[in-house]
Amino acid sequence: MRKVEGSSPPPPTNFMIIHLWHSMLDMKKYDLAWHKNDIADELKELKEGTNWLNRWSEYSDIAYTYTRAKWTGYKLKRPISVFHFTIGLIYMFPKYTLRWLFFKRAGKKFNRVIHEVRNPKKIKKLTIIAKRNGINSEQFVELCQKQLRYWPLLK
Repeated sequence: MRKVEGSSPPPPTNFMIIHLWHSMLDMKKYDLAWHKNDIADELKELKEGTNWLNRWSEYSDIAYTYTRAKWTGYKLKRPISVFHFTIGLIYMFPKYTLRWLFFKRAGKKFNRVIHEVRNPKKIKKLTIIAKRNGINSEQFVELCQKQLRYWPLLK
């Protein structure tokens, strides 16, 4: 099989759906150190989780960061048990897909293609996304706050 420059190696069969999903999201690829730091941050947030829903969300964040690193082509040891990883995957797909769709829709209103999965409730993150995409941050934040009214699952 010929390797295309910048492409990830083919995933193992049991990882194929996750690999295809990450390819759909098409998030920026980072170096291994970035992924390891992100996983460490998520593990820290997991320990700070105060209830089962918060911890479930953190398991999904860990599953996302780990599978994103795998999609990028890195070999990492799974940072949580198979059980917690599976629980995280169950929440990861809808959580991150809805966020991705939210920003895709917001970007269309500014004639931009936005690939983001950050929490749209956090103003600071919205400002960063706007600047990264050359959009007026006040207008972008306002649009996202209005749009959130119609996305109850993201609240």
